[in-house]
Amino acid sequence: MADQVHFELVSPERLLFSANVAEVVIPGTEGDFAVLPGHSNLISTLRAGVIHILDNGTQVSDRIFVEGGFAEVNAEGCTVLAERAARVDEIDRLKAEQALADAREDVQDAKNDLERAEAAQAVEIAEARLIALGASVY
Repeated sequence: MADQVHFELVSPERLLFSANVAEVVIPGTEGDFAVLPGHSNLISTLRAGVIHILDNGTQVSDRIFVEGGFAEVNAEGCTVLAERAARVDEIDRLKAEQALADAREDVQDAKNDLERAEAAQAVEIAEARLIALGASVY
């Protein structure tokens, strides 16, 4: 369909989404970007954030949180390979808050720069997960 883009979201565990959609908004490391039919070829790394899948260009049909990964846009559509992914409505707020508290504690307990960097990354992901729970949609 000329007014649709084929979008697939794959995590190591499973194929989370595969359909033709009007638009996909993706959290790239350089900022969010929208993929529409006829988009230029692109490869981007992803930051932790929410992928918004739009049915008709205005109505969000799905919101999926990704912890990072890669996106490829080409003539066939858009494919996201996510490190981890979950639908926003499946995220447990209490577990997300506990993960953030644990990650912050890990930063304080880190014994070297590598441990500190890994813990800081976990804090960023946990904060992004909580933001996703409270964020409005496009």
